[in-house]
Amino acid sequence: MQMPAGCPTRVIFNPEAGGLRRGGSRMLDDAIQRLAAQGIVASLQPTSGPNTAGAIARHLVQNEGVSRVLVAGGDGTLNEVLNGIVGLDVELGVLPAGTANVLANELGIGRWHRALSAVPASRPCRIPVGRLEFPNGLSRCFLMMAGAGLDARMVHQVDPGLKRRVGKLAYWVAGLSQLGRKLEQLHVRVDGRQMQGSFCLASRVRNYGGDLEIAPTIRLTDDDLEVVLFEATLTATYLAHLANVVAGRVQSAQGITTLRARSIELLPAGSEPVHLQVDGEHAGYLPVRISICPDALTLLTPPSYKGQLAAKAA
Repeated sequence: MQMPAGCPTRVIFNPEAGGLRRGGSRMLDDAIQRLAAQGIVASLQPTSGPNTAGAIARHLVQNEGVSRVLVAGGDGTLNEVLNGIVGLDVELGVLPAGTANVLANELGIGRWHRALSAVPASRPCRIPVGRLEFPNGLSRCFLMMAGAGLDARMVHQVDPGLKRRVGKLAYWVAGLSQLGRKLEQLHVRVDGRQMQGSFCLASRVRNYGGDLEIAPTIRLTDDDLEVVLFEATLTATYLAHLANVVAGRVQSAQGITTLRARSIELLPAGSEPVHLQVDGEHAGYLPVRISICPDALTLLTPPSYKGQLAAKAA
């Protein structure tokens, strides 16, 4: 079913998103005008700082009758909004304006104008989301992925100022700074089996960082996770793992384990803390349980994605 034009729509935008810092006002005003030309009346709602998008989105849905939220920002802003509206009766769409834009790339709308053009014809689809559960009772959902180990340490090491200036290159700088160091190890418990590695990804999307296909069999509508575990003790080993990812050999490469699961447990294998990231943002440290929250969100999907979503279209 195509999205109805008359739904109350709000565009939540992050003024600090990489794609909006230059010409953001012009881009957003143009977006509102282009939506209006398609019969979609939308208004703008800025975030007021880090970790505010979720509460803003929840207030709009529960108190102002908003039934469709379009997020103009990066994957971190999307994650915040998700955690504010998960389980509520509202449609979520994406206008990519961040550094990696993983979800937009997954949907095939990785550029601003392409995503904006896809909005009027987009269809609502109910999807599961990932869920983190910590020992202290706190929890957090994710749309795309949760990662532990080396990639999360890199996320933690990224210089925010450099990220604002050079985008994804800042992650490569953070990664190169880790070369030569010994890696913290983690345990993965799944279906009565325990494995060890230095990087574990629990993914709901195929692509990683917006560019690399690391979890090739997962789809947003699937009711499980694709788990990718890298074995290594030194960062130099990751050059070989990266080459296998680029070459599409993740599922056959030595030292890389892939599997499907509905839930896993991640624990530190030693005394060193092991970092955790969610949808590209640092989320703390292990231990954590990762599982699936079924039928959790209505995601707006472009017509080009309909072949993979037809079975679960709303």
